[in-house]
Formats: sequence, structure tokens, C-alpha cells
Amino acid sequence: MRRLLAVLLISLVGAFPTASQEAVTAKANADALFTSPDPKLHANKQVVYHIVKDLLEANHWELADRYIAGDYIQHNPNARNGREAVVKLFTEVLKVQPKPILEKLNLPVSEVIAEGDLVTVIYPREIKGPNKTYSTAWFDTWRIADGKAIEHWDPAILND
Repeated sequence: MRRLLAVLLISLVGAFPTASQEAVTAKANADALFTSPDPKLHANKQVVYHIVKDLLEANHWELADRYIAGDYIQHNPNARNGREAVVKLFTEVLKVQPKPILEKLNLPVSEVIAEGDLVTVIYPREIKGPNKTYSTAWFDTWRIADGKAIEHWDPAILND
């Protein structure tokens, strides 16, 4: 009986193509997602806002010491711990070039969630599969302490 149920479940999963899913979309005003009526959550969201806008979008990694602690803990398997290592990854390995820091965030953002000392940003992401392109999400989560990111998670896998 268990084997029959397992075969049936596998058959059902394969019967629903990814095209039937809801696309992950960006909010029209991403900046508003980085606010909160709670002063502590607002402050934490603002740190993350500047990480996303000034560092990740505009590539001004010379500003990293404003938003990232020196002993930053990194859970992405492609990056090392420490602010210096993250700056080196973007500037020397990925060779990103600074561009103007815009007044408002231009990067598409779906949601921003803050709880305690954690802030998570969810981004829409399109993946080109072997047969079609589909919609999914990427996320970054930071732990904030004393006005700086001290820890980071994302769903990255090892780039061999």
C-alpha cells in the first residue's frame, strides 16, 4: 500500500507543470517595504535597505564599514567570513563597478520581513530551465546588532 501511495504521489507531482505556479513579483514601491512603525525594526530594516541599495545595487563597497560589522559571519558557501572578505568577493572576484547611488531602490523586491534582530528580503528571480523559464524567489537574511549586519544567510549553493 505504501509503495502504491508513493507512486501515486510521484505521478501527481509530475502532472503539475511549473507553468501553473504564480509568478513572484516585485512591489511597486520597494522603499516602503524597508520601513516599520516599530523603531527597532525600522532601524534594522534601514541598515538592510542601505546594504541592498548602496552596496548590492550601486556597488559602493567602500561604504561597507557603515553597514557591515568587521567580524561579519557569512553562511553563503561561496563567501568567507568578515567584512573585508565580502568586499574582496564583490570588488576583486566579481569585479563589480560602482554606479550612482539612486535616491530610491531600483532592485526588484517582493517582500521585507523583520523580526527581532533579523531582516529578510525576498526578491523575484527568473530561472532559465532546460525547457522553459520559470519564476521563483531569492532571499537574503541579515542579523543586525548595533546598527550593522553581523550575520548573513541566503540559499546559494557552492560554485565549483
